[in-house]
Amino acid sequence: MGQEIAHAHFSREDFARFSARLAEETARLETWFREGRFAPEGNMVGFELEAWLIDARGRPAPANEAFLEAVDDPMVVPELSRFNVELNGRPQRLEGDAFSRLEAGLAATWARCQQVAGTMGLALCLAGILPTVRPEDLCLENMSPLRRYRALNEQVLRQRQGAPLRLDIPGREPLHLEHADVMLEAAATSFQIHLKVAPAEAVRTYNLSQILSAPMVALAANAPFLFGHDLWDETRIPLFEQAVEVGGFGGASHGPLRRVGFGSGYVRESLFECFRENLEHFPPLLPMRFSDTGDLPHLRLHNGTIWRWNRPLIGFDADGRPHLRIEHRVVPAGPSLVDCVANLACYVGLVRCFLDEVPEPEARLPFSAARDNFYACARQGLDARIQWWDGEVINVRRLLLERLLGAASRGLARLGIARADREKYLGVVRQRVARHLNGTAWQRDWVERHGRDWPGLVRAMRAWQASGRPVHEWELGDRS
Repeated sequence: MGQEIAHAHFSREDFARFSARLAEETARLETWFREGRFAPEGNMVGFELEAWLIDARGRPAPANEAFLEAVDDPMVVPELSRFNVELNGRPQRLEGDAFSRLEAGLAATWARCQQVAGTMGLALCLAGILPTVRPEDLCLENMSPLRRYRALNEQVLRQRQGAPLRLDIPGREPLHLEHADVMLEAAATSFQIHLKVAPAEAVRTYNLSQILSAPMVALAANAPFLFGHDLWDETRIPLFEQAVEVGGFGGASHGPLRRVGFGSGYVRESLFECFRENLEHFPPLLPMRFSDTGDLPHLRLHNGTIWRWNRPLIGFDADGRPHLRIEHRVVPAGPSLVDCVANLACYVGLVRCFLDEVPEPEARLPFSAARDNFYACARQGLDARIQWWDGEVINVRRLLLERLLGAASRGLARLGIARADREKYLGVVRQRVARHLNGTAWQRDWVERHGRDWPGLVRAMRAWQASGRPVHEWELGDRS
Protein backbone atom coordinates (compact mmCIF):
# COMPACT_ATOMS: atom_id res chain seq x y z
CA MET A 1 0.00 0.00 0.00
CA GLY A 2 3.00 2.33 0.10
CA GLN A 3 3.11 2.82 -3.67
CA GLU A 4 1.00 5.41 -5.48
CA ILE A 5 -1.39 4.31 -8.22
CA ALA A 6 -2.30 5.93 -11.54
CA HIS A 7 -6.04 6.35 -11.01
CA ALA A 8 -8.73 5.67 -8.44
CA HIS A 9 -11.63 4.21 -10.44
CA PHE A 10 -11.68 0.76 -12.03
CA SER A 11 -13.72 -1.21 -14.54
CA ARG A 12 -14.59 -4.91 -14.68
CA GLU A 13 -11.88 -5.28 -17.29
CA ASP A 14 -9.36 -3.84 -14.84
CA PHE A 15 -10.29 -6.47 -12.26
CA ALA A 16 -10.16 -9.30 -14.80
CA ARG A 17 -6.78 -8.18 -16.15
CA PHE A 18 -5.34 -7.74 -12.65
CA SER A 19 -6.60 -11.15 -11.54
CA ALA A 20 -4.94 -12.80 -14.54
CA ARG A 21 -1.64 -11.08 -13.87
CA LEU A 22 -1.89 -11.89 -10.16
CA ALA A 23 -2.34 -15.58 -11.02
CA GLU A 24 0.69 -15.45 -13.33
CA GLU A 25 2.88 -13.80 -10.72
CA THR A 26 1.73 -16.18 -7.99
CA ALA A 27 2.76 -19.10 -10.20
CA ARG A 28 6.12 -17.41 -10.80
CA LEU A 29 6.58 -16.93 -7.06
CA GLU A 30 5.87 -20.62 -6.49
CA THR A 31 8.69 -21.41 -8.90
CA TRP A 32 11.03 -19.08 -6.99
CA PHE A 33 10.24 -20.92 -3.76
CA ARG A 34 10.63 -24.31 -5.37
CA GLU A 35 13.95 -23.41 -7.02
CA GLY A 36 15.38 -21.53 -4.03
CA ARG A 37 15.89 -18.17 -5.74
CA PHE A 38 15.75 -16.03 -2.62
CA ALA A 39 18.75 -14.29 -1.09
CA PRO A 40 20.23 -16.65 1.50
CA GLU A 41 21.11 -13.90 3.99
CA GLY A 42 18.81 -12.80 6.79
CA ASN A 43 19.38 -11.11 10.13
CA MET A 44 18.56 -7.54 9.09
CA VAL A 45 15.87 -5.39 10.64
CA GLY A 46 14.06 -2.15 9.86
CA PHE A 47 10.84 -0.47 10.90
CA GLU A 48 8.00 1.92 10.08
CA LEU A 49 6.85 4.27 12.83
CA GLU A 50 3.51 6.07 12.44
CA ALA A 51 3.14 9.38 14.26
CA TRP A 52 0.48 12.03 14.85
CA LEU A 53 0.72 15.71 13.94
CA ILE A 54 -0.88 17.67 16.77
CA ASP A 55 -1.59 21.34 17.44
CA ALA A 56 -0.96 23.32 20.62
CA ARG A 57 -4.20 21.99 22.12
CA GLY A 58 -3.12 18.39 21.63
CA ARG A 59 -5.65 17.85 18.83
CA PRO A 60 -4.95 16.17 15.47
CA ALA A 61 -3.59 18.68 12.95
CA PRO A 62 -4.42 17.79 9.30
CA ALA A 63 -1.29 19.37 7.82
CA ASN A 64 0.94 16.56 6.57
CA GLU A 65 1.24 17.97 3.02
CA ALA A 66 2.94 21.17 4.11
CA PHE A 67 4.88 19.31 6.79
CA LEU A 68 6.25 16.67 4.39
CA GLU A 69 7.19 19.30 1.82
CA ALA A 70 9.16 21.16 4.47
CA VAL A 71 10.85 18.04 5.88
CA ASP A 72 11.80 16.88 2.36
CA ASP A 73 13.05 13.46 3.48
CA PRO A 74 12.26 10.28 1.51
CA MET A 75 12.27 8.35 4.80
CA VAL A 76 9.29 10.43 6.06
CA VAL A 77 6.14 9.74 4.05
CA PRO A 78 2.36 10.29 4.18
CA GLU A 79 -0.15 8.01 5.82
CA LEU A 80 -3.89 7.56 5.30
CA SER A 81 -4.87 10.73 7.14
CA ARG A 82 -3.55 14.25 6.81
CA PHE A 83 -2.67 14.24 10.52
CA ASN A 84 -0.43 11.15 10.33
CA VAL A 85 3.05 10.60 8.90
CA GLU A 86 5.33 7.58 8.77
CA LEU A 87 9.03 7.57 9.70
CA ASN A 88 11.09 4.75 8.21
CA GLY A 89 14.29 3.37 9.72
CA ARG A 90 17.25 2.39 7.59
CA PRO A 91 17.71 -1.38 7.88
CA GLN A 92 20.54 -2.56 10.09
CA ARG A 93 22.42 -5.84 10.22
CA LEU A 94 21.76 -7.59 13.51
CA GLU A 95 25.19 -7.41 15.11
CA GLY A 96 27.15 -5.23 17.52
CA ASP A 97 25.37 -2.01 18.44
CA ALA A 98 22.58 -2.43 15.87
CA PHE A 99 19.85 -1.17 18.20
CA SER A 100 21.81 1.88 19.29
CA ARG A 101 22.32 2.71 15.63
CA LEU A 102 18.61 2.28 14.94
CA GLU A 103 17.71 4.53 17.86
CA ALA A 104 20.26 7.17 16.83
CA GLY A 105 18.93 7.25 13.29
CA LEU A 106 15.34 7.44 14.49
CA ALA A 107 16.18 10.15 17.01
CA ALA A 108 17.85 12.26 14.32
CA THR A 109 14.84 11.95 12.02
CA TRP A 110 12.48 12.64 14.91
CA ALA A 111 14.39 15.76 15.94
CA ARG A 112 14.32 17.08 12.39
CA CYS A 113 10.57 16.41 12.16
CA GLN A 114 9.89 18.11 15.49
CA GLN A 115 11.94 21.13 14.41
CA VAL A 116 9.93 21.46 11.20
CA ALA A 117 6.62 20.88 12.98
CA GLY A 118 7.56 23.54 15.51
CA THR A 119 7.94 26.15 12.77
CA MET A 120 4.31 25.39 11.87
CA GLY A 121 3.07 25.69 15.45
CA LEU A 122 2.69 21.89 15.61
CA ALA A 123 4.39 18.87 17.15
CA LEU A 124 4.63 15.13 16.61
CA CYS A 125 3.21 12.69 19.15
CA LEU A 126 3.41 8.91 19.50
CA ALA A 127 0.32 6.97 20.58
CA GLY A 128 -1.34 3.76 19.46
CA ILE A 129 -4.53 5.86 19.40
CA LEU A 130 -4.43 9.61 20.03
CA PRO A 131 -6.80 10.23 22.99
CA THR A 132 -8.08 13.48 21.45
CA VAL A 133 -9.11 12.09 18.07
CA ARG A 134 -12.89 12.32 17.46
CA PRO A 135 -15.12 10.51 14.97
CA GLU A 136 -15.68 13.77 13.07
CA ASP A 137 -11.90 14.11 12.56
CA LEU A 138 -11.95 10.83 10.61
CA CYS A 139 -13.58 12.17 7.47
CA LEU A 140 -12.67 12.14 3.78
CA GLU A 141 -11.70 15.81 3.97
CA ASN A 142 -8.84 14.74 6.23
CA MET A 143 -7.70 11.88 3.98
CA SER A 144 -4.24 12.34 2.47
CA PRO A 145 -4.66 13.42 -1.17
CA LEU A 146 -3.26 10.24 -2.73
CA ARG A 147 -5.20 8.17 -5.24
CA ARG A 148 -4.40 4.89 -3.51
CA TYR A 149 -6.32 5.97 -0.40
CA ARG A 150 -9.36 7.22 -2.33
CA ALA A 151 -9.38 3.98 -4.30
CA LEU A 152 -9.07 1.89 -1.14
CA ASN A 153 -12.07 3.62 0.39
CA GLU A 154 -14.13 3.21 -2.78
CA GLN A 155 -13.31 -0.49 -3.14
CA VAL A 156 -13.86 -1.37 0.52
CA LEU A 157 -17.31 0.22 0.39
CA ARG A 158 -18.01 -1.49 -2.92
CA GLN A 159 -17.22 -4.89 -1.42
CA ARG A 160 -19.43 -4.01 1.55
CA GLN A 161 -22.19 -3.06 -0.92
CA GLY A 162 -22.21 0.45 0.51
CA ALA A 163 -22.80 -0.63 4.10
CA PRO A 164 -21.03 1.59 6.67
CA LEU A 165 -18.17 0.32 8.78
CA ARG A 166 -19.27 -0.71 12.25
CA LEU A 167 -17.30 -0.53 15.46
CA ASP A 168 -18.46 -2.92 18.15
CA ILE A 169 -15.80 -3.14 20.86
CA PRO A 170 -16.95 -4.76 24.13
CA GLY A 171 -14.31 -3.24 26.40
CA ARG A 172 -14.43 -1.74 29.86
CA GLU A 173 -16.77 0.93 28.45
CA PRO A 174 -18.29 -0.67 25.34
CA LEU A 175 -18.26 1.34 22.13
CA HIS A 176 -20.73 0.95 19.29
CA LEU A 177 -20.88 3.26 16.27
CA GLU A 178 -21.12 3.35 12.50
CA HIS A 179 -18.74 5.20 10.21
CA ALA A 180 -19.17 6.01 6.55
CA ASP A 181 -15.61 5.37 5.29
CA VAL A 182 -12.26 3.70 5.98
CA MET A 183 -10.86 6.72 7.80
CA LEU A 184 -11.44 4.87 11.07
CA GLU A 185 -8.20 3.08 10.22
CA ALA A 186 -6.32 6.38 10.60
CA ALA A 187 -6.99 6.35 14.34
CA ALA A 188 -4.68 3.34 14.78
CA THR A 189 -0.94 4.01 14.57
CA SER A 190 1.74 1.34 14.78
CA PHE A 191 5.43 0.53 15.02
CA GLN A 192 5.85 -2.12 12.35
CA ILE A 193 8.98 -4.27 12.52
CA HIS A 194 10.49 -5.69 9.32
CA LEU A 195 12.75 -8.71 9.85
CA LYS A 196 14.68 -10.01 6.84
CA VAL A 197 14.98 -13.79 7.10
CA ALA A 198 16.99 -16.54 5.49
CA PRO A 199 14.76 -18.88 3.44
CA ALA A 200 15.67 -21.85 5.64
CA GLU A 201 14.34 -19.99 8.71
CA ALA A 202 11.35 -18.27 7.13
CA VAL A 203 8.66 -20.77 8.13
CA ARG A 204 9.83 -21.00 11.72
CA THR A 205 10.20 -17.21 11.98
CA TYR A 206 6.67 -16.65 10.70
CA ASN A 207 5.16 -19.17 13.10
CA LEU A 208 7.18 -17.82 16.02
CA SER A 209 6.01 -14.31 15.19
CA GLN A 210 2.44 -15.53 15.55
CA ILE A 211 3.17 -17.26 18.86
CA LEU A 212 5.05 -14.25 20.24
CA SER A 213 2.36 -11.76 19.23
CA ALA A 214 0.58 -12.27 22.56
CA PRO A 215 3.42 -11.34 24.91
CA MET A 216 4.58 -8.61 22.50
CA VAL A 217 1.19 -6.87 22.44
CA ALA A 218 0.94 -7.18 26.24
CA LEU A 219 4.30 -5.61 27.00
CA ALA A 220 3.91 -2.88 24.34
CA ALA A 221 0.25 -1.87 24.83
CA ASN A 222 -0.30 1.87 24.38
CA ALA A 223 -3.90 2.39 23.23
CA PRO A 224 -6.57 2.16 25.95
CA PHE A 225 -8.83 5.05 24.89
CA LEU A 226 -10.92 5.64 21.78
CA PHE A 227 -13.51 8.45 21.45
CA GLY A 228 -13.57 8.90 25.22
CA HIS A 229 -14.14 5.20 25.97
CA ASP A 230 -11.74 3.07 28.03
CA LEU A 231 -11.70 -0.17 26.05
CA TRP A 232 -8.93 -2.76 25.60
CA ASP A 233 -5.33 -2.45 26.75
CA GLU A 234 -4.49 -2.35 23.03
CA THR A 235 -7.69 -1.03 21.46
CA ARG A 236 -5.81 -0.52 18.20
CA ILE A 237 -6.28 -4.24 17.49
CA PRO A 238 -10.11 -4.39 17.28
CA LEU A 239 -10.21 -0.87 15.83
CA PHE A 240 -8.06 -1.78 12.84
CA GLU A 241 -9.76 -5.13 12.32
CA GLN A 242 -13.19 -3.48 12.15
CA ALA A 243 -12.09 -0.33 10.28
CA VAL A 244 -11.38 -2.27 7.07
CA GLU A 245 -13.74 -5.19 7.57
CA VAL A 246 -13.94 -6.94 4.24
CA GLY A 247 -13.19 -10.59 3.89
CA GLY A 248 -12.67 -13.13 1.18
CA PHE A 249 -14.66 -13.99 -1.92
CA GLY A 250 -18.39 -13.96 -1.34
CA GLY A 251 -18.11 -11.26 1.32
CA ALA A 252 -16.94 -13.63 4.05
CA SER A 253 -15.86 -10.73 6.26
CA HIS A 254 -16.70 -12.49 9.51
CA GLY A 255 -15.14 -15.85 8.71
CA PRO A 256 -11.62 -17.05 9.57
CA LEU A 257 -10.19 -15.49 6.39
CA ARG A 258 -10.34 -11.77 7.04
CA ARG A 259 -8.32 -9.05 5.36
CA VAL A 260 -7.29 -7.78 8.78
CA GLY A 261 -6.71 -10.51 11.30
CA PHE A 262 -4.45 -13.06 12.90
CA GLY A 263 -4.37 -15.39 9.93
CA SER A 264 -5.72 -18.85 9.28
CA GLY A 265 -3.00 -21.06 10.72
CA TYR A 266 0.68 -21.84 11.01
CA VAL A 267 2.69 -22.14 7.83
CA ARG A 268 3.69 -25.75 7.21
CA GLU A 269 6.27 -25.91 4.45
CA SER A 270 6.71 -22.49 2.83
CA LEU A 271 5.66 -18.85 3.10
CA PHE A 272 4.20 -19.36 -0.35
CA GLU A 273 1.16 -20.81 1.43
CA CYS A 274 0.20 -17.25 2.45
CA PHE A 275 0.47 -15.95 -1.11
CA ARG A 276 -1.57 -18.86 -2.43
CA GLU A 277 -4.20 -18.05 0.17
CA ASN A 278 -4.12 -14.42 -0.99
CA LEU A 279 -4.88 -15.51 -4.55
CA GLU A 280 -7.51 -18.10 -3.73
CA HIS A 281 -9.46 -16.32 -1.00
CA PHE A 282 -9.17 -12.54 -1.38
CA PRO A 283 -10.51 -10.56 -4.34
CA PRO A 284 -8.32 -7.67 -5.54
CA LEU A 285 -9.06 -4.26 -4.05
CA LEU A 286 -6.81 -2.10 -6.24
CA PRO A 287 -6.58 -3.64 -9.75
CA MET A 288 -3.79 -1.47 -11.12
CA ARG A 289 -1.99 -2.26 -14.36
CA PHE A 290 1.80 -2.53 -14.15
CA SER A 291 4.41 -3.39 -16.74
CA ASP A 292 6.12 -6.74 -16.21
CA THR A 293 9.42 -5.70 -14.68
CA GLY A 294 9.99 -9.05 -13.00
CA ASP A 295 9.42 -7.79 -9.45
CA LEU A 296 5.88 -9.15 -9.00
CA PRO A 297 4.12 -5.75 -8.79
CA HIS A 298 0.57 -7.13 -8.89
CA LEU A 299 1.28 -9.77 -6.24
CA ARG A 300 3.03 -7.30 -3.94
CA LEU A 301 0.25 -4.72 -4.23
CA HIS A 302 -2.37 -7.38 -3.53
CA ASN A 303 -0.42 -8.60 -0.50
CA GLY A 304 -0.33 -5.00 0.73
CA THR A 305 -4.14 -4.97 0.92
CA ILE A 306 -4.27 -8.03 3.20
CA TRP A 307 -3.28 -6.95 6.68
CA ARG A 308 -2.31 -10.03 8.68
CA TRP A 309 -0.88 -9.06 12.06
CA ASN A 310 2.19 -10.96 10.90
CA ARG A 311 2.62 -10.52 7.17
CA PRO A 312 5.16 -12.16 4.85
CA LEU A 313 6.72 -9.76 2.35
CA ILE A 314 8.72 -10.16 -0.85
CA GLY A 315 11.47 -7.56 -1.21
CA PHE A 316 14.42 -7.09 -3.52
CA ASP A 317 18.08 -6.47 -2.75
CA ALA A 318 20.09 -3.81 -4.54
CA ASP A 319 21.24 -6.41 -7.08
CA GLY A 320 17.63 -7.32 -7.88
CA ARG A 321 17.63 -10.65 -6.06
CA PRO A 322 14.38 -11.32 -4.14
CA HIS A 323 14.42 -11.75 -0.39
CA LEU A 324 11.93 -12.68 2.34
CA ARG A 325 10.79 -10.48 5.22
CA ILE A 326 8.35 -10.88 8.08
CA GLU A 327 6.41 -7.75 9.02
CA HIS A 328 5.46 -7.92 12.71
CA ARG A 329 2.52 -5.49 12.99
CA VAL A 330 1.22 -6.01 16.52
CA VAL A 331 3.25 -3.28 18.28
CA PRO A 332 1.73 0.23 18.69
CA ALA A 333 3.57 3.49 18.19
CA GLY A 334 5.31 4.86 21.30
CA PRO A 335 5.23 5.62 24.10
CA SER A 336 8.80 6.88 23.51
CA LEU A 337 11.51 6.31 20.92
CA VAL A 338 13.57 4.18 23.28
CA ASP A 339 10.48 2.11 24.12
CA CYS A 340 9.97 1.45 20.39
CA VAL A 341 13.53 0.23 19.92
CA ALA A 342 13.33 -1.83 23.10
CA ASN A 343 10.21 -3.57 21.78
CA LEU A 344 12.02 -4.31 18.54
CA ALA A 345 15.02 -5.76 20.39
CA CYS A 346 12.79 -7.97 22.51
CA TYR A 347 10.98 -9.37 19.46
CA VAL A 348 14.19 -10.05 17.55
CA GLY A 349 15.84 -11.71 20.54
CA LEU A 350 12.87 -13.97 21.20
CA VAL A 351 12.66 -15.07 17.59
CA ARG A 352 16.38 -15.82 17.43
CA CYS A 353 16.35 -17.80 20.67
CA PHE A 354 13.33 -19.94 19.85
CA LEU A 355 14.44 -20.70 16.28
CA ASP A 356 16.78 -23.18 17.94
CA GLU A 357 14.11 -24.72 20.20
CA VAL A 358 13.48 -28.47 19.85
CA PRO A 359 10.75 -29.53 19.47
CA GLU A 360 9.61 -26.41 17.66
CA PRO A 361 7.18 -24.18 19.61
CA GLU A 362 4.42 -24.49 16.99
CA ALA A 363 4.32 -28.21 17.80
CA ARG A 364 3.76 -27.35 21.47
CA LEU A 365 1.07 -24.67 21.12
CA PRO A 366 -1.97 -25.10 18.85
CA PHE A 367 -2.58 -22.23 16.46
CA SER A 368 -6.01 -21.66 18.00
CA ALA A 369 -4.33 -21.09 21.37
CA ALA A 370 -1.79 -18.65 19.86
CA ARG A 371 -4.68 -16.72 18.33
CA ASP A 372 -6.71 -16.72 21.56
CA ASN A 373 -3.62 -15.63 23.50
CA PHE A 374 -3.16 -12.67 21.17
CA TYR A 375 -6.66 -11.33 21.67
CA ALA A 376 -6.56 -12.01 25.42
CA CYS A 377 -3.37 -9.95 25.70
CA ALA A 378 -4.79 -7.19 23.50
CA ARG A 379 -7.78 -6.99 25.86
CA GLN A 380 -6.09 -7.44 29.23
CA GLY A 381 -2.43 -6.58 28.60
CA LEU A 382 0.00 -7.76 31.26
CA ASP A 383 -2.87 -9.12 33.39
CA ALA A 384 -3.86 -11.73 30.79
CA ARG A 385 -3.59 -15.44 31.51
CA ILE A 386 -2.64 -17.40 28.44
CA GLN A 387 -2.01 -20.96 27.38
CA TRP A 388 1.68 -21.51 26.82
CA TRP A 389 3.61 -24.49 25.60
CA ASP A 390 2.46 -28.02 26.44
CA GLY A 391 -0.86 -26.80 27.84
CA GLU A 392 0.54 -24.67 30.68
CA VAL A 393 -1.66 -21.73 31.70
CA ILE A 394 0.28 -18.75 33.02
CA ASN A 395 0.03 -14.99 33.57
CA VAL A 396 1.82 -13.29 30.67
CA ARG A 397 3.63 -10.83 32.95
CA ARG A 398 5.10 -13.68 34.96
CA LEU A 399 6.00 -15.50 31.75
CA LEU A 400 7.88 -12.45 30.49
CA LEU A 401 9.77 -11.83 33.72
CA GLU A 402 10.67 -15.43 34.51
CA ARG A 403 11.38 -16.81 31.03
CA LEU A 404 10.91 -14.72 27.95
CA LEU A 405 13.17 -11.78 28.73
CA GLY A 406 15.99 -14.16 29.56
CA ALA A 407 15.34 -15.97 26.29
CA ALA A 408 15.42 -12.67 24.41
CA SER A 409 18.82 -11.87 25.93
CA ARG A 410 20.20 -15.26 24.89
CA GLY A 411 18.85 -14.75 21.39
CA LEU A 412 20.50 -11.34 21.03
CA ALA A 413 23.77 -12.78 22.32
CA ARG A 414 23.64 -15.49 19.64
CA LEU A 415 23.25 -12.76 17.02
CA GLY A 416 26.37 -11.02 18.31
CA ILE A 417 24.54 -8.01 19.72
CA ALA A 418 26.80 -6.05 22.07
CA ARG A 419 26.23 -6.55 25.79
CA ALA A 420 25.57 -2.83 26.28
CA ASP A 421 22.72 -2.93 23.75
CA ARG A 422 21.27 -6.11 25.23
CA GLU A 423 21.28 -4.70 28.73
CA LYS A 424 19.98 -1.27 27.77
CA TYR A 425 17.01 -2.23 25.63
CA LEU A 426 15.92 -5.43 27.36
CA GLY A 427 16.40 -3.57 30.64
CA VAL A 428 13.82 -1.04 29.47
CA VAL A 429 11.35 -3.83 28.77
CA ARG A 430 12.10 -5.61 32.04
CA GLN A 431 11.54 -2.47 34.12
CA ARG A 432 8.34 -1.68 32.24
CA VAL A 433 6.95 -5.18 32.83
CA ALA A 434 8.19 -5.44 36.42
CA ARG A 435 6.53 -2.11 37.30
CA HIS A 436 3.42 -3.01 35.31
CA LEU A 437 3.81 0.35 33.60
CA ASN A 438 3.45 0.20 29.84
CA GLY A 439 1.89 3.06 27.87
CA THR A 440 -1.65 1.92 28.57
CA ALA A 441 -1.09 1.70 32.33
CA TRP A 442 0.49 5.18 32.38
CA GLN A 443 -2.39 6.71 30.42
CA ARG A 444 -4.97 5.15 32.70
CA ASP A 445 -3.06 6.25 35.80
CA TRP A 446 -2.86 9.81 34.44
CA VAL A 447 -6.61 9.90 33.81
CA GLU A 448 -7.27 8.47 37.28
CA ARG A 449 -5.32 11.38 38.76
CA HIS A 450 -6.32 14.24 36.46
CA GLY A 451 -9.69 13.21 35.07
CA ARG A 452 -10.72 12.84 31.44
CA ASP A 453 -8.84 15.85 30.18
CA TRP A 454 -7.88 14.36 26.83
CA PRO A 455 -5.94 17.40 25.56
CA GLY A 456 -4.10 17.51 28.88
CA LEU A 457 -3.24 13.83 28.57
CA VAL A 458 -1.84 14.32 25.07
CA ARG A 459 0.23 17.33 26.16
CA ALA A 460 1.63 15.30 29.07
CA MET A 461 2.50 12.42 26.75
CA ARG A 462 4.19 14.79 24.34
CA ALA A 463 6.22 16.42 27.13
CA TRP A 464 7.47 13.09 28.44
CA GLN A 465 8.33 11.92 24.93
CA ALA A 466 10.46 15.06 24.55
CA SER A 467 12.37 14.05 27.70
CA GLY A 468 13.70 10.93 25.97
CA ARG A 469 12.88 8.78 29.00
CA PRO A 470 11.12 5.40 28.68
CA VAL A 471 7.53 5.17 29.88
CA HIS A 472 8.30 3.34 33.12
CA GLU A 473 10.12 6.50 34.25
CA TRP A 474 7.29 8.89 33.41
CA GLU A 475 5.58 10.65 36.28
CA LEU A 476 1.95 11.68 36.62
CA GLY A 477 2.33 15.26 37.82
CA ASP A 478 0.33 17.02 40.50
CA ARG A 479 -3.42 16.60 40.64
CA SER A 480 -5.32 19.28 38.76
